[in-house]
Order: sequence, then C-alpha cells, then structure tokens
Amino acid sequence: MDAGITVTARADGSFDVVVQDGRQRTSHVVTVPAGLAGELGAAGCDDIRLVRSSFEFLLEREPPTSILSRFGLEVIERYFPEYRREMARRLAGQVPP
Repeated sequence: MDAGITVTARADGSFDVVVQDGRQRTSHVVTVPAGLAGELGAAGCDDIRLVRSSFEFLLEREPPTSILSRFGLEVIERYFPEYRREMARRLAGQVPP
C-alpha cells in the first residue's frame, strides 16, 4: 500500500489521522492508551510515531476504507493478534536514547 498518512495531535489528547491513497481519502480519530509504547518495549516512542506505525501496520492488511473511523489503538489486536508483537519489532531501534 502506497498511501500517505498524516497524523495530527488534537487538544483532547487524541489524534486525527488522514489516509490519502490516490484519490481516496479517509479520516480517523485515534486514541493511544497510556503506557502502550512502554508495553511494546518502546517507552521513549512518541504517540504520533506510534499512531503512524500502527496505521502502516493496518494498511498492510486492509484498505483504508475498512479501518474504523474512531478507535483506540488497543482494539487493533482484537482483529490482528500479531499487532503487539509486530509493533514491538517495528519500534525497536526507532526510539531515541
């Protein structure tokens, strides 16, 4: 999937995510559970990077139109049990010391 992903923090602590795939554009509102990055072994990872990586993960598995319009990152593993393991792998080495 060669989609553009834009992540913007909202005042309420959630994130607006826009996925642009050719002429198709989808919008999503995402929350990040406190401590999720740490649970993935990437405690220094900022939430924007975590959200972007999570969308990259999702877009490898489904089209943008299949992604929920509003959700918390914790629900991804209900649909894709490998989410935590894969995110831990992806984020390893991407966290500044």
